[in-house]
Amino acid sequence: MFRVIGFPRPVCNGFRMPILESFRLALANLWAHKLRSFLTLLGILISVATLVAVVSLIQGMNRYVSERVSQLGSDVFILSRFGIITNARQMVEAEKRPRLTLLDYQALEQGMKEMAQVGAILWELGRLTVRDQTMSSSIRGVTPNMIDIRTESLASGRYISEADSRHRRQVCVIGQDVATNLFPGRDPLGKVLHLRGQPFQIIGLAKPVGSVFGHPQDNFVYVPLTTAQKLYGQRESIAFQIRVRSVDQMQAAQDQARLLLRARHHLSFREKDDFGLISPAAVLELWESLTGTIARVATVVTAVFLLVGGLVIMNIMLAVVAERTWEIGMRKAVGASRADVRRQFLMESACVATLGGLLGIGIAWGFTQVVAWLSPVPASFSLLMALQALAISGAVGLFFGIYPASRAARLDPIAALRAE
Repeated sequence: MFRVIGFPRPVCNGFRMPILESFRLALANLWAHKLRSFLTLLGILISVATLVAVVSLIQGMNRYVSERVSQLGSDVFILSRFGIITNARQMVEAEKRPRLTLLDYQALEQGMKEMAQVGAILWELGRLTVRDQTMSSSIRGVTPNMIDIRTESLASGRYISEADSRHRRQVCVIGQDVATNLFPGRDPLGKVLHLRGQPFQIIGLAKPVGSVFGHPQDNFVYVPLTTAQKLYGQRESIAFQIRVRSVDQMQAAQDQARLLLRARHHLSFREKDDFGLISPAAVLELWESLTGTIARVATVVTAVFLLVGGLVIMNIMLAVVAERTWEIGMRKAVGASRADVRRQFLMESACVATLGGLLGIGIAWGFTQVVAWLSPVPASFSLLMALQALAISGAVGLFFGIYPASRAARLDPIAALRAE
């Protein structure tokens, strides 16, 4: 004989199946066919795991980039020869631009002294030598006021002074990585390192900065800008970092800096800028456009997996209806209404999809933890996105379960009992 698992008892006012009982029966049927249930929820699991993991990574990286940009300073922008380069064509065009010089710096410094503080910096790469030890480092020639513009601060010693710059002294301020590698366990202040064969006395040690996406930011040497130009030549382009006196003046300061440089370079109003401007807002906008593209791709992938998962749920539930035809007929014979049968099968399809969503959230959480632990890529698990994905997975189960549930509810009890 046949046995119906968890068959409800009839009551005096007709057959009724409370929602809690429907939920219990749905879980019992899913547990009775574990492999089939797992294969059914696989599409939902993959889609939810993909969506939550991608959103968690994007949110973590957005927060990380915002923090790093804020370290540049919300009141600081940069003028350089290249600016923000996003493709090869822009790089080729930027290579044709004239170099920025100390004369440009002096024009900006004089023209913007009421609104902002202007500093100049020259970036180069070089090898540092201390006795038989060598290492590559970022060499930065700076004006003395860069200590007030950049976010680096000193752990000990002093910064480059006006006298150092004026007399082209061979002095330097080093980062923590340089001190650790070349002077392990020793105080580097007063020591000498060699750059391009020239001795430089260490006058200051910077506080540790950390890393960006695993790339260390403490491997640098500051020297006077005039000294750097003596070492590397006058033909190297310099960049300008400009700190406005009030954040409200940021846009006005950018416009004034552009006008001053355009006038210096004799550009007509029809000609484009022959320099680049980098602001915190522009960096964040570029980053958000990149992550927005990633998010859109992830959304499309998720939608495809949800559609596939929903279709799989519908097909499996149709097979379940055919398999349990006699059970449906028996329930109707003892008083179950169409609504009771429909609710039972809707509950089963919703449970399958929701369980897939829960497993997908668990996988996404584990993935973000592993990424945060093993890689420099920041990951921040998005609880809000997880809850939204869980709600979406349940809704998908309900939507694609409507047709199989309605088909089960329309079965004629006599024909259903005869089918067995």
